Amino acid sequence: KLQSLKLSWTLKPPNRTFHGHPRLLSSDVYSQYESIRQGKQEIPKYFNFASDVLDKWSEIEKAGKRPSNPAFWWISGEGEEVKWSFEELGFLSRKVANVLTKECGLQKGDKLILILPRIPEWWLVKVACMRAGIVIIPGTSQLSAKDILYRLQASKATCIITTDKLAPAVDSVASQCQLLKTKLMVSKGSREGWLNFTELYQNQSADHSCIKTKIQDPMIIFFTSGTTGSPKMTQHSQGSLGFRPLLSERYWLDLTPSDMIWNTADTGWILTSIASFFDPWVFGSCIFIHNLPQTDSEVILNTLCRFPIDALVGAPTLFRMLVQDDLSKYKFMNLKYCMSGGEPLNPEVMEQWKSQTGLDIHEVYGQTEMGIICSVCKGMKIKPGSMGKAAPLYDVQIIDKNANILPPGQEGEIAIRSKPIRPLGFFSEYLDNPKKTAESERGDFYVTGDKGTMDEEGYFQFIGRYDDIIISSGYRIGPFEVESALIEHPAVVETAVVSSPDPLRGEVVKAFVVLSPAFSSTDLKSLTRDLQDHVKKTTAPYKYPRKVEFVKELPKTVTGKIKRNELRDKEWGRI
Repeated sequence: KLQSLKLSWTLKPPNRTFHGHPRLLSSDVYSQYESIRQGKQEIPKYFNFASDVLDKWSEIEKAGKRPSNPAFWWISGEGEEVKWSFEELGFLSRKVANVLTKECGLQKGDKLILILPRIPEWWLVKVACMRAGIVIIPGTSQLSAKDILYRLQASKATCIITTDKLAPAVDSVASQCQLLKTKLMVSKGSREGWLNFTELYQNQSADHSCIKTKIQDPMIIFFTSGTTGSPKMTQHSQGSLGFRPLLSERYWLDLTPSDMIWNTADTGWILTSIASFFDPWVFGSCIFIHNLPQTDSEVILNTLCRFPIDALVGAPTLFRMLVQDDLSKYKFMNLKYCMSGGEPLNPEVMEQWKSQTGLDIHEVYGQTEMGIICSVCKGMKIKPGSMGKAAPLYDVQIIDKNANILPPGQEGEIAIRSKPIRPLGFFSEYLDNPKKTAESERGDFYVTGDKGTMDEEGYFQFIGRYDDIIISSGYRIGPFEVESALIEHPAVVETAVVSSPDPLRGEVVKAFVVLSPAFSSTDLKSLTRDLQDHVKKTTAPYKYPRKVEFVKELPKTVTGKIKRNELRDKEWGRI
């Protein structure tokens, strides 16, 4: 379908205008795809982001047609600094590609799990995997040994790259992963059974030819939490993440090669792949990264004052935290564009940020499966509480349970048209799970699982989830994962996990727990801490229940199913 697909501009929001930067040079990478955006040329059969975007920017750079600012700028917060041009990024990533293919024996289509914090090696490995046709599986550094085991077994990954901090967790489960052949550690030290990534790539040749990949070839897999069961493997192609921003106008980022963008999201999430990799580099912009081991408002605000950052992307939690500070003490060097995504942002926070900084916060809405779905672009009217209009290439509608399109103002499910042509930008499939892939569609639409409305002007508003997914500080948490961890504790007979309102994080995990009789006389404050620590050790720490309530029984249906919606409604004051 992709090979023969021509763009259907009936799906593009009409009269979209931008009032940001002047047009780019006619020779830049983005402009080279103008004929495809106009529907005059078909989408290419072959595409590789490394060779067709990054290497092209390197050529433009060498010809002196790009500003002298770096393509990548990283600081540790402790005095260390790394700056790469596109040429240097290409040189170093080719060395890493040789490590993966020659030293590790990886081939096109092999899967590699990448669990690194915000350090430069994450970007090098990602580009190198694209050069070699290796499928990347990013993961947050907060993953537990159990999480890593599940990801290794489910993905059938043959290689893992992580730090010395997580290496012991990998070793504790590696014997159960027969397909895992190579372990690479980003560290100054050594460990038995591990290859030292830094030493290997520094001594490699930079002579590497980028493999030819088709636009629908798999490129990256994200594990995304669901309401029930373990996280699903959401697979994206070279086209869905790499080529889409070349076709989608300047849909949520309005950047030029002179601009610098800072996104504070974790490396394990799709937002970092979009906002700190693909989309800025399509425009030849500089990606700024702070190691940011802890989210500290003073560090973030001082960084905005010390560095020429033009655009800031963060979860609503970031802005809720920043407005608690006295912003009059800070003078931002260059900041002029702020974006928030991952969950709804409170209108009062937007007002406080605007009154203290003079800057608007533009909301974006997306999912792991779709990337950016809606956005408030530059030049668009900002409506507090709204996440903007449909992004180009997507026909977003509000539908009912029978897939009928609902009129403006009526509440329903947010959905994107997927038939007769599946738009570029959609995930390929839930890998090895055709049932879930099929269930994601209703009629001619992909259904998001989110409740919302659309007004007469085409602005969408998020109301809540149809399922039990909890979104806290931008992290997507499935209740099943937390409940499974809690039920392993001997004190827990039964448990139900729901979202609970929180002024800083939007919502947090709350666990309702039915205790075993043997623990009925235990000090509940001490037991709460014990249960929280148990969850932190069993699964990723960000999933632990910040609130715990002990109950005699859980509300259930006549068939014995827990009524989580009743518990959730009670938490949110709807009962």
